[in-house]
Amino acid sequence: MADVAADGRTARRDRNRDAVIDAALDLFREDAAVPGLAVVAERSGVSARSVQRYFADMDALVRAAMARHIERVAPLLELEDPGLGPVEVRVARIVASRLLLHQTIAPMVRVALLRARSNPIIGERLVVGRRQLLDQVAAMFAPEFDALPAEPRADLLAALDVVLGFESVEHLRENRGLTDAEAARVLRRAAGALLRPE
Repeated sequence: MADVAADGRTARRDRNRDAVIDAALDLFREDAAVPGLAVVAERSGVSARSVQRYFADMDALVRAAMARHIERVAPLLELEDPGLGPVEVRVARIVASRLLLHQTIAPMVRVALLRARSNPIIGERLVVGRRQLLDQVAAMFAPEFDALPAEPRADLLAALDVVLGFESVEHLRENRGLTDAEAARVLRRAAGALLRPE
């Protein structure tokens, strides 16, 4: 009987912890500011005391939320047929992927960028994410990179990384106020211009 009670408590604790993480993700999606533990507790319906038992501080909760978020968006980091097809088609595919990724991850990335300087674990996670996106660019345009000597290849990779990076999409969508279709057109044009031989 004691085992059943313990299993019930464990299941309830896991449900409550999940509710707290989901509430934090919802709050991040609604606003780039980092909410306090009390706000997360209220949104999740879990007592503030319990939230503090599950997470030592807001950084611990941000780390847990990031891990959950990364799990959910992992499929968006996979591109079909990298390196295959005409360059224009590959440019269109990666641009569409980056816009969808931005729609999905922007609130969490904004929070992570705010916390990265004070939390090395979050900073490391951002570095890993950036590396994944850079590798995606390298794979998608491998035929073009393979045709270049080392220095121009590195320059092209760096330039495409900037054009297709989170900050570029964020600037076009949030600061310039472009629609997805307008941002896609700009990004396709910029990436296409870089990939055309001089």
